[in-house]
Amino acid sequence: MRSLRSLGLLALYVGAQLVAVALSVPFKSAGLATTSNPNSPAAPVVIIIAIVLAPLFILWFTRRKSGISTLRVVLLVAIAASLNLTLYYTIELLLPATQFIPPAEAGLLFDPAQTIAAAIAVTILLALWIEPQWYVVDAAGFLAAGALIALLGISFGILPVFILLIALAIYDYIAVYRTKHMISLADVVTEMRLPILMVMPSSAGYDYTTAPSFKARQEQPVEEREATFMGLGDVVIPGALVVSAFIWLPNHPVVAGLGANLWAAVATIIGSLGGYALLMRRARSGNPQAGLPFLNGGALSGYILAYLLIFHQFGLGLSLSL
Repeated sequence: MRSLRSLGLLALYVGAQLVAVALSVPFKSAGLATTSNPNSPAAPVVIIIAIVLAPLFILWFTRRKSGISTLRVVLLVAIAASLNLTLYYTIELLLPATQFIPPAEAGLLFDPAQTIAAAIAVTILLALWIEPQWYVVDAAGFLAAGALIALLGISFGILPVFILLIALAIYDYIAVYRTKHMISLADVVTEMRLPILMVMPSSAGYDYTTAPSFKARQEQPVEEREATFMGLGDVVIPGALVVSAFIWLPNHPVVAGLGANLWAAVATIIGSLGGYALLMRRARSGNPQAGLPFLNGGALSGYILAYLLIFHQFGLGLSLSL
């Protein structure tokens, strides 16, 4: 059953990368990149600092009276707002633009993309609020991951993404194996039942709303554990290199009918899957594992190998712009 859970998480992981690649070009055309200089090595610094400080703030805040319930409300609203925005730009690609509601003289406008995006975001918000089952959490996490990966990839060139992946792999290692505060964070996040953790149970009937805390789960024998968890960051961060390779590398030379940038993106995914296999093997021990050293390391290895084979250069596409 554990192998089936690993395959389920794998499907979510790869699916989010593919969705991100599909969204990357229209997102870039819509001007959603968060930086004006994608090749600046300083570009990812703010994100790195935020990722380092956010767990510390969450752990501090949840120790206050009613801290977990208050923070859960804030994060739910933030998640719904983010989903509404990214869903709007995604759905807008498929539906007609804003139209006048007859009679046109009344000046009433209707934006079908915004209406549908808002309806989906509110539905997910209510589902997470009322009955945050594992499939609701995974659906919200999947949508959020695809959009976040696309946004990171179109905002950062290859060099900033290299810095991002290496820095966060080191941080994840320290946070899980040395300070171990990431394990405490997992316990808090599990209690909040939010799409910050992706959940894959052994059976569809698994009731995530009554699941034991992460700490209690760690005390159970490995064979009795009913679900496997993966942090959303483990999906998003290595995926940033996939999209960055697709967006910022040239599409020539064409190999077997596919552009070089697409080959590099695919190789990055394959490399990260090698890291995923090693991660799942380590996870069989039942102990918490730092995902990013394996996933980021695999993604970087896949990218580097593909770049050398395709472009026959050692520059690796690491353009620097200050």
